[in-house]
Amino acid sequence: MATLLDPDARGRVILVGAGPGDPGLLTVRAVEALKAADVVVHDGLIDLRVLDIAPALAQRISVAKRRARHTLPQEAINALIVAHVRAGSVVVRLKGGDPFIFGRGGEEVEAVRAAGLPVEVIPGVSAALGCAAEAMLPLTHRDHASAVSFVAGQCKGLSEQDWSGLAGQGRTLVIYMGVATADQIADKLMADGVAPDMPVAVLEKGTQPGHRALRTLLADLGAMMMRENVASPAIIVVGEVVELSDAENRLAGYARAAETFA
Repeated sequence: MATLLDPDARGRVILVGAGPGDPGLLTVRAVEALKAADVVVHDGLIDLRVLDIAPALAQRISVAKRRARHTLPQEAINALIVAHVRAGSVVVRLKGGDPFIFGRGGEEVEAVRAAGLPVEVIPGVSAALGCAAEAMLPLTHRDHASAVSFVAGQCKGLSEQDWSGLAGQGRTLVIYMGVATADQIADKLMADGVAPDMPVAVLEKGTQPGHRALRTLLADLGAMMMRENVASPAIIVVGEVVELSDAENRLAGYARAAETFA
């Protein structure tokens, strides 16, 4: 049976995960989809080298979202995709990371299906996996963590999220979109009983030029963000596995945290 990548199949949507940044982390199938695109509707943080894989004549439409400022509301993005598909275009909806991990891909699939149009999803390397691999930071480890959880640091407000039991001994918590709320995140976790000296890593611009892996302790998280001028995109990793990452950088980060507590 033909797939949505069939060159004879017109008028369809392919949601493609672009990974955390490095074009080398695209899947083979993602590259095939981009090469077949008539229209690429993309997030704002997509590497230009990824966009260049699409044909030169393909229309590129940015629907970049920033904290507290969206160029288009989600409903308008859905309508844009549907309109181009109904015009007979092959639309690649290119999303950072993986479409189904904090990428609102589920909402877009629902909108396309509601319009009676065909849609396919090509997964991508999620930011948590790509950034952690680059930092040599295993999210699970036989001796240190048998569970890992992913949460959003600003999804309908921190007060509405129950993170009880997600972080602590033997568990790893990965927080997306937490740069602006780092202080509240640390307070929330410590109020839930996570030790103030729990190791924390902040992986900034993972797999992209200028990437950094910063390490500190939970009680110092917000202060470290300010000291180091951390900017999005970045993920926060909370757990004992942080101690398994690069030793030199880890010790430097802990030393700065200890100076702050002194």
